[in-house]
Parts: sequence; structure tokens; C-alpha cells
Amino acid sequence: MKRIIGIDVARTIAVIGMIIVNFKTVFGAHGSLWLKTTAGVFDGKAAATFVVLAGVGIALSTNNAYRTQDYKRLNSKRKQIAIRALLLFIIGLSYITIWPADILHFYGIYMLVCLGFVRFKPKYALYGAIVSIGLFPMLLFVFNYDLGWDYKTLNYLNFWTVNGFIRHLFFNGFHPVVPWVSFMLFGLWLGRQDLKSTAFLKRAVRIGILGFVGIQLLSKGFIYIFTINNPGFMEEIVPILGTEPMPPFPLYMLNGIFTATIIITSCILIAERFKHTKIISALYKTGQLALTFYVAHVIIGMGVIEWFGNTPFGEYSIIFSVMYALIFSLICILFSILWLRYKSYGPLEWIMKKLNK
Repeated sequence: MKRIIGIDVARTIAVIGMIIVNFKTVFGAHGSLWLKTTAGVFDGKAAATFVVLAGVGIALSTNNAYRTQDYKRLNSKRKQIAIRALLLFIIGLSYITIWPADILHFYGIYMLVCLGFVRFKPKYALYGAIVSIGLFPMLLFVFNYDLGWDYKTLNYLNFWTVNGFIRHLFFNGFHPVVPWVSFMLFGLWLGRQDLKSTAFLKRAVRIGILGFVGIQLLSKGFIYIFTINNPGFMEEIVPILGTEPMPPFPLYMLNGIFTATIIITSCILIAERFKHTKIISALYKTGQLALTFYVAHVIIGMGVIEWFGNTPFGEYSIIFSVMYALIFSLICILFSILWLRYKSYGPLEWIMKKLNK
């Protein structure tokens, strides 16, 4: 099937957004309030879009086998995806000591869950997403969300114990399976739709915008109602009715889904219209190396500052963090253009492909 270049363009935007978020989180965000607010637009949304795109990718890779009911081929695809999921889980854990907020090991588990839905009608993936979103608040009545966290340092205590690891992975980590798997399940549903239909894509953009605006109004409205006569209640109610990623309450999850819908469908429309331009070509190529750049921004991007910087992590200005993120992203774009002149896959993508044979 012909590759939908807008998917890779959206993947580039998601990765760059994650680089900005992670760099300002690690290096620091002191100074300019307007720049901090602007950069904060990506918080929780870039990662959500990244995960939704993975679900779309699973759908696109299995669509032909699913639609023709070729279960032998579908099972072969599921096996390949399962191996890829395991490799991503291992890669993510391999550098967890230097990057505790890694998403790849979570990502691998999301993929395994999604494999249970690829043979069924897309609506069941959507139902699964809804159940997962609704399950998280219920778990809070049973388990302590704060257990294991040192919020001052963002360290998770007892991570390498059985109980700590499972709790972090499925309930209260940076991107817990419940409810974050909902993003990938939604992506699976989205990828089963006709992403070459301009009418569908435009309708999805409109619904995404309306949903996003509605969630923002709902969040701010509820917070106002609950705190107007009790300002001291603000600290307790904002995490529940706000749209921040931790804890991942339903309004945040829906906010992330609508944001991802807007970005992905808009990118497909724009990329198709301007597919012969150099900008779209560059973004499309960068998206093909998304895995390489995600790992590189931790190992190389953060490593360079740790080795050569003379300021402790967390003490840099927001201007430095954002500018460095943009420069690093530009280097990634230029690297992808040059690399793909001679190779068909990115460095990590090539290794994954070889290991998945």
C-alpha cells in the first residue's frame, strides 16, 4: 500500500514536541513566562499523539489482511508486531536509569494489548479505549496513586521491585498502561478508517477542534464552579478536572485524543496538498526515523549537555531549553534528509527490521 506521507509528517511534529517537553523538563524552564506557556502547549499532547500514531501504524500494516480476512497473513503480522513490541520494551528499559520518563517500554505493552483487537471490528478498539479511560478513576478508590513517588526529584522509589515495577507500568508511572493504552486503541480505530478520503479527514478535523475546545471549556468551567467559593480547593481539584497528564484523568485523555486527531488528520490533508514541496519532503523523511530520534534526544541530546554543560540540570532557562530543542530538532531533520539519500531505514529502524525477520 502506498505510504501516507502525512502520517510521517505528524510523527515528526509529535517527536519534536516531545523533544521540547523533555528538554525543558530536564534542563529547566526558568525565566520568560510567555515562552514557558507557549512551550507548555506540547505537554502531554505530543506524547499522546505519538502513541495514537502507533495505533494508526498497526492498523495500516494489518488493513489488507483484516479486510480480506486473510487470517494467516494477519497472524504473521501480529507476530511481527509482537516481536517489535518486545524489542521496544527492552530498548526502553535499557536506559531507564538515565531517562526515567521513557515511553518506549510502556509503548511495547500498549502494542501487545492492541494485538488483541486487530482481528475484530474497529468499534471494539474504541470500546476498549473508553473502558480504559473510565477504569483509571475507579482504580484510585483501590490504590494510592502517590505510592512510590518522590515528587521533588521525580524519582520513583522501588521501581525495580516486582510490586513497584508493575504499579509503575500499569497504574501510576509516567505513561501507565491504564489509561494510556486508550491512545493506541483509538489510533487503531482511526487507522481502520478511510484516511484517503478528504471528506472523512475534514470531518475529523472539525470534530477534533470542537472536541478540544469543548474539553477546555468544560475543564475551566468545572474548576471555576468548584473553587469560586473555596479558592483553597484549587490544588485538589485541578489535577482531577484539569488537562495535565499526571494523573491521567478522563478530561486529559479526551483532550489528548482530540489533539491527536487534529494533528494527524490535518497533516494528512496538508501533506497531500503540498507533497512536492521541500518542507513536506523534509518532515516526511524525519518521521521515518522517529524511533532513532526519540532515543537520540535522550542519549545524545541530553548527554551533550551533561558532558559539556556547566549548569546543573533543572537550572537552565526556558530560552536555553527551547532553543536547544529546536536546534536539535533541526539537526534531526537535516540528518534524515542526508541519511535517506543512501539508506532506506534509520539506524534503529534498520536494527529493528533485522531483528524482526
